[in-house]
Amino acid sequence: MKQFRIHKDDKVMVIAGKDEGKIGKVLKVLRKSDRVLVEKVNVAKRHVRPNPYKREPGGIVEKEMPIHVSNLMVVCSACGKPTRVGYRYTEDGKKIRFCKKCNETL
Repeated sequence: MKQFRIHKDDKVMVIAGKDEGKIGKVLKVLRKSDRVLVEKVNVAKRHVRPNPYKREPGGIVEKEMPIHVSNLMVVCSACGKPTRVGYRYTEDGKKIRFCKKCNETL
């Protein structure tokens, strides 16, 4: 499997495309297609049929669509800026991510 520097529940900023500059939380990482679902980013309208068994009404629903991982940057919680992610090992051998701008752990 591919390793992404972006994980679920990370705060990310869109750096390219129609939603450039928006910040959202990662809902899901789709590793096979190199894409990520981000909350309130890349929203499309979908027509949905009503489902009487689940008691869901039909109509037009706004839904988040996947965005390519290369168009996202992790936002550091300490400095609040979009940053690149580095890796280092702790004394006990655990691998952690850190912010390349302020050296804080993510």
